Amino acid sequence: MNLLYAGKTKDVYEGEGDTVVLKFKDDVTGTDGVFDPGANTVGLTIDGMGQSGLRMTTFFFEKMAEHGVATHFVSSNIEEATMTVKKATMFGNGLEVICRYRAVGSFYRRYGQYCEEGQTLDAFVEVTLKDDERNDPPISKDGLVMLGLLTAEEYDELEQMTKQISGIVKEELAKRQLELYDIKLEFGRDSEGALMLIDEISGGNMRAYGKDGYVEPLQLEKLMLA
Repeated sequence: MNLLYAGKTKDVYEGEGDTVVLKFKDDVTGTDGVFDPGANTVGLTIDGMGQSGLRMTTFFFEKMAEHGVATHFVSSNIEEATMTVKKATMFGNGLEVICRYRAVGSFYRRYGQYCEEGQTLDAFVEVTLKDDERNDPPISKDGLVMLGLLTAEEYDELEQMTKQISGIVKEELAKRQLELYDIKLEFGRDSEGALMLIDEISGGNMRAYGKDGYVEPLQLEKLMLA
């Protein structure tokens, strides 16, 4: 296959027709060897993470289809750790949309003067620009509109979709006595300009906790799909 783009945790290859193929890697984001779904650098490599992430992504994208949520998912090949998806148009160089249920990670680092670590949040949605050089800066709705990255109506739809998707993931985790603390999502436009969920939903882009504390990505997949 023709390599189009080499990413931190996935490589993108040319597919057939209006599709591309994502190759899931064992690399995960983090800092100094510690996993962090909000980090913008590769922090470590976990054997089996690529297949694990794809199994979780397949599970959750199929759940999204059941709930009528538009995604780019077409099919997956777990053995080869590849996923065929519809092509998507990005918002600028890409946006990351985070839904937070607890004050942890970068939220707590920024706002710790005004909250306690682990404090409950009401599905707080924030958007950051995908920009490694500037450490993925947060941006407001007005900023996105003024820079021409999306319309005010698209932002409202993006926020609503984020809360819906995150709520579905939260409910699925709760069935396994797990709590979703936060999750990072990505979106794009399809060939007709409609918004759709892209990238992945896996242990690599969320924080989940059980009765014994934080659940590592590989263990999360085992608990969810056992």
